[in-house]
Amino acid sequence: MKNNIILLLFLTISLNTFAQKFDGLAETPPMGWNSWNTFATDINEQLVKDIADKFVELGLKDAGYEYIVLDDGWMTRERDENGDLVPDPEKFPNGMKAVADYVHSKGLKFGLYGDAGTKTCAGYPGNRGYEYQDAKKYAEWGVDFLKYDWCSTGKQNAEASYTTMRDALYKAGRPVVLSICEWGDNEPWKWAQDIGHLWRVTGDIINCWDCEVGHGTWSSWGIWPIINMRSNIRKAAGPGQWNDYDMMEVGNGFTDAENRSHFAMWSMLTSPLVMGNDLRTASKETVKTLANKEVIAVNQDKLGIPALRFTNEGDFEIWVKPLADDEWAMVIVNMADAPRTIDFDWNKHQIGDDLHNRQLDIKNKKYKIRDLYNHNDIGDTSKNLKATIDSHDVLMVRLRK
Repeated sequence: MKNNIILLLFLTISLNTFAQKFDGLAETPPMGWNSWNTFATDINEQLVKDIADKFVELGLKDAGYEYIVLDDGWMTRERDENGDLVPDPEKFPNGMKAVADYVHSKGLKFGLYGDAGTKTCAGYPGNRGYEYQDAKKYAEWGVDFLKYDWCSTGKQNAEASYTTMRDALYKAGRPVVLSICEWGDNEPWKWAQDIGHLWRVTGDIINCWDCEVGHGTWSSWGIWPIINMRSNIRKAAGPGQWNDYDMMEVGNGFTDAENRSHFAMWSMLTSPLVMGNDLRTASKETVKTLANKEVIAVNQDKLGIPALRFTNEGDFEIWVKPLADDEWAMVIVNMADAPRTIDFDWNKHQIGDDLHNRQLDIKNKKYKIRDLYNHNDIGDTSKNLKATIDSHDVLMVRLRK
């Protein structure tokens, strides 16, 4: 009897060893690039190499971006005779490990796409029933990030399905950031903290300011519908666990002003900063926005507290975000179709975050105001904040004592 109890304890401890995600990853929101928004399934080895080169050439690696993630369409339509996933030999003639090795040679990290169902969203083999086999293969190839989708899942339970892949990745032994992509349908912010490192909170993004584009049974969403879609999810986010508002559309048809607002809001919300544009043809202004270290620093703040909406009265959206060392970030977005002027009296507004018990103490402290897009100091909180903001543009400031 005693021996049976000891054996049971040993088995329990052994099983629990695998029942966790990799700790110490994604302590701040992951930063990188994903192929889907621009290329869909039209991807190949040379594209990955070109993007990796651009990370270095354009200063994006230096700004903090590190993951290059291949989305759906990288594999053949069928598994091989051993049941393994096979990289498409025309797209990736040297295999996936060679691609990962090239990315790693640049000091970057490599990610792939999988799906919890029987088929991916584009109709390629899903991972269902092959989780442990596929996780082992990912480890052999050198995968550092897995975007795990939710197509062809039937009546599967989301929490259980993502837990299975989490355990499979952990058993394979290579640390992998697990990106849960079930579009927020199963409210992952309520259960995914111990399973994945980030989870999508909405359906797919599309490159429009404020729209919904229907696709029959599902829709794509513009920037502001995505921002407004969920409530009461701020408390779920923090180091190692992030609300994911989807890959960015910065540089994909927006005005420069809209690009700045989009990037500012994703940074404020502590969403992962995953670029979705073609870096090989990106304009200088787009790269300037994406590589803005002062804006990125707000996203990467060690507290990991998402912003909250302070007001959306009139033509302005105003959001505030507590930062470490009693600092704050604020964005003021002009939602109108023409320039608007703001005159913000600090003494008339009580700015705080009750959820995290933080207050902007204007009465007893004077904060310096830093304009994060123009990289200059613009006064302090002893005087009103006055600015004219162009249509769909943003004033993003950091408040320091």
